[in-house]
Amino acid sequence: MSVLDEASEVREGESLDLDKVDQYLKQVLPDLEGPLTVKQFAGGASNLTYLLQYHNRDLILRRPPFGHIAKSAHDMIRESNIMQSLRPVYPYVPGVLAQCDDHSVMGCDFYVMERFVGIIPRKEMPKEVALNEDDTRRLCLNVIDKLVELHQVDYKKAGLDSIGKGGGYVKRQIEGWSDRYTKAITDDATSFETVMAWLKENMPDDVGTCIIHNDYRFDNVVLNPDNPFDIIGVLDWEMATLGDPLMDLGNTLAYWVEADDDPQFQFMRRQPTHLKGMLTRKEVIEYYVKKSGLALASFDFYEIYGLFRLAAIIQQIYNRYYHGHTKDKRFAGFVHAAQYLEQRCLKLIEKSEL
Repeated sequence: MSVLDEASEVREGESLDLDKVDQYLKQVLPDLEGPLTVKQFAGGASNLTYLLQYHNRDLILRRPPFGHIAKSAHDMIRESNIMQSLRPVYPYVPGVLAQCDDHSVMGCDFYVMERFVGIIPRKEMPKEVALNEDDTRRLCLNVIDKLVELHQVDYKKAGLDSIGKGGGYVKRQIEGWSDRYTKAITDDATSFETVMAWLKENMPDDVGTCIIHNDYRFDNVVLNPDNPFDIIGVLDWEMATLGDPLMDLGNTLAYWVEADDDPQFQFMRRQPTHLKGMLTRKEVIEYYVKKSGLALASFDFYEIYGLFRLAAIIQQIYNRYYHGHTKDKRFAGFVHAAQYLEQRCLKLIEKSEL
């Protein structure tokens, strides 16, 4: 059981009203038996994920973070609806069992889904999952294949043509993330002015429109514990939309820390992309382009965009910590991570031929 992704005690300030949650769930799912116990998953720095345990069933609850949040962020109902529409054509999406917009239950919107019991490849693979170099490469390719498969879903047939604006995605992202970063700047933050100006000046046209996950990483996939090459789930659909597939790949590679990257980037690693057998970022790009059939002259823009977007997300989270809206000590050093990502972007810009 040690290889499975396990929950732990609920963090201070993030507890739920068990009586209200239990009463609501037993109305929606009358087959639930026994008292409710709750644990919390440690992963993630945005929406909160809880393990709800009854005598006869385990469930997963997702809710927004506590404290002040941006008006359009952390839309639980939107995420739940996307998952329900996507699941019939992309079976790695967990089944949604209940969604609630009655704030008398928890003070926010939330939804409850089935639990995929399996292995989530976080910073370190469990020692019990003994993969050699060839095995690791096979797993890596399978993870990339699931992203390619998502991008090839017919979103119109799936009824998902209204989840995003589609065309003009690149421009909207650069303008949107630049605005969000600027609004999240704290007194100790860096400006990113040069990076934002470069991205604005070098925007390519969209290469296409498809369903994009927008946060596709190893620690958002679930592996079959009996066969770790088999991906049984893809999690965290909060930012899914219609957009440019290469922008999605850029987001993925922002987290892709290789074994020979500098110590600061290694410190930020949260998935096992450093293992022998894992593809390099360059190899991922080449493999993805070949599998997807897209033409690509340079990936520089998408790589720099992905790092900038990650910095903006990190700075938004740090802003909440800076102003006391969350007490989660994990976020105390996020401002330094954003500063490092600016330097990484500037080095890539200096090397770029765009």
